[in-house]
Amino acid sequence: MRVVLGVSGGIAAYKACALLRLFREAGDDVTVVPTRAALHFVGETTWAALSGRPVQTDVWAQAHEVPHVRLGQEADLVVVAPATADLLARAAHGLADDLLTSVLLTARCPVVVAPAMHTEMWEHPATVANVALLRRRGVEVIEPSSGRLTGADTGPGRLPEAIELYAACREVLARVGTSTPGASGPLTGRRVVVTAGGTREPLDPVRYLGNRSSGKQGSALAEVAVELGAEVRLVSCNMPAPSGPTAGAIECLPVQTALELQAAVRSAASTADVIVMCAAVADFRPAHYQGAKIKKTDDGTESAPTIELVRNPDILAGLVAERAAAGATSPVIVGFAAETGDEQGTVLDHARAKLARKGCDLLVANEVGVDKTFGQDTSTAYLLRPDNDEVTVVGPTTKRAVAEAVWRAVADLLAR
Repeated sequence: MRVVLGVSGGIAAYKACALLRLFREAGDDVTVVPTRAALHFVGETTWAALSGRPVQTDVWAQAHEVPHVRLGQEADLVVVAPATADLLARAAHGLADDLLTSVLLTARCPVVVAPAMHTEMWEHPATVANVALLRRRGVEVIEPSSGRLTGADTGPGRLPEAIELYAACREVLARVGTSTPGASGPLTGRRVVVTAGGTREPLDPVRYLGNRSSGKQGSALAEVAVELGAEVRLVSCNMPAPSGPTAGAIECLPVQTALELQAAVRSAASTADVIVMCAAVADFRPAHYQGAKIKKTDDGTESAPTIELVRNPDILAGLVAERAAAGATSPVIVGFAAETGDEQGTVLDHARAKLARKGCDLLVANEVGVDKTFGQDTSTAYLLRPDNDEVTVVGPTTKRAVAEAVWRAVADLLAR
């Protein structure tokens, strides 16, 4: 795939180096088009070395090839990261006073723009209007992250990390049919198993023990993994099938109970490079299933049946134990912990204890409760590893952004 990577003059230009590397590792041909201001932050030599191609900086260079027209016409994707307020303004109003803005006018492929600037500039009515205008014209404008900016101040305006930008680009290409989901990316060639949703343990033909999990986080994990190049199996527990642009590339294995989930995961584990246990698995199940509906008594009392429960197997710990028994280091195993704080400790206290018990490579903890995490479109996640006391906090943000952060951590583990 032919990619034009535009870089405008902001401090976040250095992050474009990592984005360039991701495209190159996926086998894409990348031509870097920096503005003059961008070269104050990252030099032409760096761009040429990382891309393996000459850097295009001037409409007058190699004029016989008419680069201001050719680059846009031939590209399969144009992405600008970072895009400053000035670049957004010039692009929105159709100015073509340098090579990058000329490319934006001639491009007929998908265009992705990733703004990065101080909060005051991002929230200024002029920038808001320019972004709205670009979006109406079909440009994909990625929302900036909120966090530490150039100085001591924080707020929205931070350029997202390279893997998040890369995943967003792949999602756009999949949506318009320009690329084949899973064809290339940082997880190319990796077999990934994701569990999602909530198990249900039947009491009788009508009732079951269950939980509030909607499966949204697991769907996001599966979809982002496909965009990053993975071959994905989704073990789905009582949830709708994914419906995003990459849904057709996800192999879905529907199950209902914890025992069915265990069997499906163990079957897939032998060929998996990564297993992400995102499903909310019931800790207990009824000891006895009633073949007929349990009836209320009409004897005038308030009596109710007593339900005897037995423990379900610890699927996550079992996977870790089986890997250790085989003397293997693969697959990478990721656990999820839905926690609430109590008198015994905070959410993080319980998450750390669970990580120590389970022995997985990465634990993702969520605080759950009324209107928290389950069934919501947003979440706050805490990423913990056994070899590092540092906790990565993600959010509050979308479940897609959480998925991107998880895969970023997994990619780091796979690279070791």
